[in-house]
This record gives sequence, C-alpha cells and structure tokens, in this order.
Amino acid sequence: MRELFHVLLMERRGDNTAWDNYLQAAFEANKTWDQLVREILFPDEKDPQRAGAGFFYTKRLEAYGQNPIDHPGLTRDVGRLFLGIDLQCAQCHDHLFIGDYKQREFQGLYSVYLNVTAKGDQPVPAVIEKPLIKKHEFVSVFDSTKQETGPRIPFGVELPIPEAPAAGTPPASALALIARDLPRVDNDRFSRNIANRLWFLMIGRGLVHPLDLHHSDNPPSHPELLDLLAREFATHQFDIRWMLRELALSQTYQRSSQGDAIPEPPPPESYLWGIEKRLSAEQLLRSTLRATGDLERLEPPPGTAAAGEWKELRTRFLTAYANEPREPEGEYLATVKGALFALNDGKLLDLMKRRPGNLLDRVATLTAPTEIADEFYLTIFTRFPTDEERGEVQAIFEKDPARREQSLATLAWAMLASIEFGINH
Repeated sequence: MRELFHVLLMERRGDNTAWDNYLQAAFEANKTWDQLVREILFPDEKDPQRAGAGFFYTKRLEAYGQNPIDHPGLTRDVGRLFLGIDLQCAQCHDHLFIGDYKQREFQGLYSVYLNVTAKGDQPVPAVIEKPLIKKHEFVSVFDSTKQETGPRIPFGVELPIPEAPAAGTPPASALALIARDLPRVDNDRFSRNIANRLWFLMIGRGLVHPLDLHHSDNPPSHPELLDLLAREFATHQFDIRWMLRELALSQTYQRSSQGDAIPEPPPPESYLWGIEKRLSAEQLLRSTLRATGDLERLEPPPGTAAAGEWKELRTRFLTAYANEPREPEGEYLATVKGALFALNDGKLLDLMKRRPGNLLDRVATLTAPTEIADEFYLTIFTRFPTDEERGEVQAIFEKDPARREQSLATLAWAMLASIEFGINH
C-alpha cells in the first residue's frame, strides 16, 4: 500500500525516507483517506507523526532545470489527485474544450499555493506559507477585465480571507482552510475521485477515464455504480481497507480475462471480463524475484533501508519500466527500453544462474522434459503447460543435450521476458 500510494501521489518524482515512514505508519494504522489527505494538504513538521507528509508539497516546490518553481503545477496536481479535475488549461482562460472548467476554479486554488514555498535545510519536508491578506487578482488572456478571488476549492464556495491575527498569535493559514474543506464527506468530487481511482487500481480501468478528467462531457461508463461506490466509501468513513476488500469480492474483479472464444470482445469499459494490465515496475521486480527464488534473499525486511543488490535491481527496473517523472501511471505500456533491459541487463540475466534452492537449482535435478516444463510453467506462469508447450520444451533439450544448463537458463529468461509474465491476468 505504501509503495502503491507513493507512486499514485508522487508520480515518480523521487523518494524520501520521512515520506515513506509517514505512508507506512498511516496504512499500518488504517488511517482513513480523508484524514490522510487532510494531513498531506496541511503538513506539520513539528508533529513526528505527520512530518513526512510535507514531501507532497516540497518535492513539487523544487526548481528543476532552468524552470521557476512550478506553483501552477502544484495547483494542478491538488485538483487532479484529490478531486479528479485537471485544470491546467484553465489557468489563463476558461478551458477551450471542457465547458465545466473555468479560470476562476483554477485561480481560486492557485491563490493559496502561490504563497507556499519549501523550507530549506530541514530534517523533514516542511513548507513556509505567507499569510493571505487580500484576494488574488487575475485576468483572462482573452479579456483584460480584472477579476479577483479568495481561496477557493474548485466548484465549491469561495472561502473568506483569514482575518489578521492578534499580536503574538500565529497567522491564519489558507492551507488549513483547504485541508479542512476539501476532503469532506459532502464533497462529491472528493469521494468520486478516490472511488474511481481505487476501482482503477483493482480493476485496471477507471469508471471515469482518464482518471483526472471528471466533467459533464466525460461521464462515467457506469454512473450509478460510481455514485454507489463514492457514497458507500464515504459512509464507511473512507476506510481504504474496507473499500479494497469490497472491490476484491466483486464479480467484476473476479471475472476471467480469457475471452478468446468471443469473436468480437466487448470494449474494456464494459467490464464483462477481466482487464489484462501490465505489471508496474515494482510488481514486475517482485514477481521476477519470486519466480527465480531470490525474493527472500534480496528484499530488505519491512522498515529497513534498501541496500546492495536489491537497491540496484530496483533502480534498474524503475528505469526500464516506470513512467517518466511527473507522468501519471494511468496505464503501463510495453516499451523499447523495457525490451532492451530484458534482453541485455547483466543484473537481470544474473538471476538466471543456478544457486542453492532457486528455480534453476530445482529444475536442474529433474530429468524428464515434461517435469521440467511443469516446474517452469507453474513457477513462472502459475499454470500447467499445454501439450504443445511441453513438446517445445522437450525439443529444446533434445536439440542440444550437452548445453542442458544453458538451455534451462535461456528458457527461464524467455518466459520471464514474455508478455504473459508481464501481464496481470
């Protein structure tokens, strides 16, 4: 869960130990989604239980390359990830193609994040917030008429400017207002967004697709279902474990992905059978190590820092299979760099060597080609081979018996590099 939500929320921007510890503790305690979001939107570096939450902001407030600090990008990400609305193209004017997305919705949220910067040289991620003392002025590139707005949660009411504090008291926080009012039970956009994202994580496609384009011209494929999921999730206090369990018990999640017998399969948004989706980089790493028999040997115990061969392999898998930083991982696609990695990477190919107790060690003790085929297919594909596949394995060993051990390693590599292995069926 920690790893999954790290990718969902940070979108490959990098790692941070305090953030990892925060997420790990949150999911171990089954912290509710609204509370988690509240703490992310209003982090407190003085609270050891919440300090790591500030990484969501601070990483996005770093300047990269020759670009200025991307306050508009931070504004966009809060709308995308917590409300399911991408207001990027409504920054300078009303959206040209999505009638629901108005410039005022972007600028109201932007008025808050324009005043936030990252603290430097801190042991934990932390931000500085300038007091918001007046409304934010903006104009459209198509109309020079000046407009203004106070803090505003998109499609919600405009919040009042916090009053100047009395002497000796800390300034009022616009971040606190956003954190208070955005993740509310009565905010339908908040509930529908997370219900849609959890459905996507389990099923493979959002009821609203793409995930961050909820608007009237892009309705859910099953509107009654999304309403039900959002309502029930809110009723159950945004309990993520409860929601994932309900989805796992659904007929939709449990449907087979084998639709070969249907001449014209229905579209994926029908959910009439299981959607095949490519494994994420992290899933592919663990699945590979589980198949070769190296997972327990290499994976660090929970709560310990990654090191050595595991750390290097993880870096290589992420480089080969993960999306580029700042790109949402709405789908995982096969790529040329992934294929080249599977073909040439020395650390990956090293896993095909025989070690005591690993896959290659087990199959090396078998003599019958049918037994070898069964062991490979059950371990790597978690299914028995067909008669044709057993025949192919037998032909490999009959062709060159003297190179038996090399043939075993090549067969293991070919199966691990296959589309079948890289797909969640």
